[in-house]
Amino acid sequence: MSEELKVANGTKAEKYAELLPQIQAVVSGESDLIANMANVASMLHETFRFWWTGFYRVIDGELVLGPFQGPLACTRIAKGKGVCGTAWQQRQTVIVPDVDAFPGHIACSSLSRSEIVVPVIRQGEIIAVLDIDSQHLATFDSVDRENLEKITSMLTE
Repeated sequence: MSEELKVANGTKAEKYAELLPQIQAVVSGESDLIANMANVASMLHETFRFWWTGFYRVIDGELVLGPFQGPLACTRIAKGKGVCGTAWQQRQTVIVPDVDAFPGHIACSSLSRSEIVVPVIRQGEIIAVLDIDSQHLATFDSVDRENLEKITSMLTE
């Protein structure tokens, strides 16, 4: 992308409304999934200033760290473990308002307070998850769910 990411300082919904077409423009011209994941993680991270934004890819029956923005992360996560493994196992987006109250939460960083994980589905199979952590409680809601699900679907079109 030759020009800087341009997103207004509006509401969360307004930010997503401006960001979605920019992400679509970036990913539609690139066939490499890893490159697209890297740009999506960067764009989301820059726009919303989340604590951690990135992907875990399904490789040989486990989630393996993929492109991300933020501090050091866990490298591998088993199916059904933590928020990421739970979203993968349940095949649905998981929103956790308080990670300390989530049974089996994997604390890659003690500064993470809330989290959303969105499966990336290609031809009916989960190939990755988008994981976003916040330093604040109850950061994520249905606005995030709806828009992040749209974004993950752009990766597999």
